[in-house]
Formats: sequence, structure tokens, C-alpha cells
Amino acid sequence: MNSRRRAEAAGQAWHIYSQTLGPDTPGLMTRMRAVPRMIKAVLRGEYKGLPYRTLGLLAVGLVYILSPLDVIPEILVPLVGFTDDMGVALWLAAVLVKAAGDYVEWERGGRPTVIVGDVVD
Repeated sequence: MNSRRRAEAAGQAWHIYSQTLGPDTPGLMTRMRAVPRMIKAVLRGEYKGLPYRTLGLLAVGLVYILSPLDVIPEILVPLVGFTDDMGVALWLAAVLVKAAGDYVEWERGGRPTVIVGDVVD
């Protein structure tokens, strides 16, 4: 990975982490511990802040990273192959950090999350 891509990846990683540094925001460990609870709450229909579509994309992204099959295999094109996996991993991390933070806030407030476009009774 060239230095520009490393800098972009580091910047993205810092942006993800910086979301956890606010005075009233859940910290990174709190968010990480909340992920399994959040997924269970989404699957049970209790939490509407993470659409099933996004949850499905997260699962596909995780399978993509863990799978030995790749769009751009690391064996054939090592640097490019690693870069596509890193991009998916950063996307996964960004979505999970944001979603878990929203979920923890929802848990603390005890109020339902409304997604733009949802009909509220």
C-alpha cells in the first residue's frame, strides 16, 4: 500500500475513532460490547435504528473479508488485493461504530429510534 493510501486509511480510522471521544458519547469499548445486543435487538424487531438491509450488507462484508475467494486476490496482486479488503474493513468499522453508538444512546434514552421515511403511529 503506498503512503497516500496508508494516510487515507489512517485518516479514516482516526475519523471512526474520533466519533467515540465526545464528552457525552459512548466510548469505543462500550460500543464494541453493544454490537451483539444491537444485532439481537434488530433481529427481534425491538430496535429500528439499523435497517435489515444494512445488517445484511455488514454480514456480506464480513464474509468477504474472511473468505479466501476475493474480487482481487492477494496472491495475484498483493497490494491491490489487500487494499480492497482494507476498504471493506474500514467501511464495516465505520458503520458498526456509528450504529453501535446510536444503539447505546437509544438504550440509555429508552426511546424508539425513528428512521427518516418511517411512518410513526
